[in-house]
Amino acid sequence: MEYKIRLISPQQKDDLIETFKEKIVYEKKANIAGLCIKLLTDSLKFKEMWDDNFQSMSEYIRPHGRIFALKTGGEEEFLYEPVSKTCFILNCNYYGYVKSLALAVAGDFLEEYHSIHSRYSVHGALIDYKGKGTALIAPSGVGKTTHSYGLILMKNVRLVADDWFFARIIGDEIEAIASEKNCYIRADLAKDWKEYEKLIEGIELDEKGRAVVNVRRILGDGIMKEFTTLQKVVLMKRDRKDKEMFREIDEKEALDFMIKNDFCNPHQLVRDKRKMEKRKKFFGEMFKRTKIYMVNTIGSIKENQEMIRKVVKK
Repeated sequence: MEYKIRLISPQQKDDLIETFKEKIVYEKKANIAGLCIKLLTDSLKFKEMWDDNFQSMSEYIRPHGRIFALKTGGEEEFLYEPVSKTCFILNCNYYGYVKSLALAVAGDFLEEYHSIHSRYSVHGALIDYKGKGTALIAPSGVGKTTHSYGLILMKNVRLVADDWFFARIIGDEIEAIASEKNCYIRADLAKDWKEYEKLIEGIELDEKGRAVVNVRRILGDGIMKEFTTLQKVVLMKRDRKDKEMFREIDEKEALDFMIKNDFCNPHQLVRDKRKMEKRKKFFGEMFKRTKIYMVNTIGSIKENQEMIRKVVKK
């Protein structure tokens, strides 16, 4: 992650809105895990990618959180006011930050909402195999997205999320739901999986070689699913000092791994002690209800994929 969030006060938020309100050209609302997250921007590119990326929300619904993505003529800045769940992304050209911070705002709101319907955000990929969900969670750059796209080439596997999903604990089960309508993928995905070459053809990429695409166009309408029951978690690391490539682990080791790696989520908006305790409690409960495996991705993509496929089909 190349940005740093600065927390601001409600008064500072009000002052910024007053200062920049005339710059807003486009306003769009997205349905993210049942929440209304509103984008306010002067960028046609951001507005169009947002439309392609997220499920739409009725304009009659008031927003639970807001993203102001504007050019103000100054330096790149990322500001967040946690009371009203308002995020400012100033002088940034990269849509990936807009997407990730919209999901982070939704996650921050949901952490404060306590009921039997409480949902929690997980920065990870999620696939469904015959009604059973497997999550892939890893620090950035280890390969969770690459391997999630390899998995959906299997028979009976569907993609729920390639980067971020939301989970709800219901008794002994975990209901996991998609965060996005379409995927924001890297063009170099086709280098690892030739099956996706046509997916990239004719697509306009952003400055980091990414684009929002509809995977159904290549693999069919049934390749994506909105929810699943989470039963297995694959934690992924890349540690060449550790020669063991695959093993089942217990919930304590899994939670220690998550804490050590900042919950594998570089997009946490608030990192105070109270928030950290909430996240530890959720992941602890999640691991109690799932089988957990550690995959050390020091092998080839084919070798790593074979290990993960065994978990999915087990």
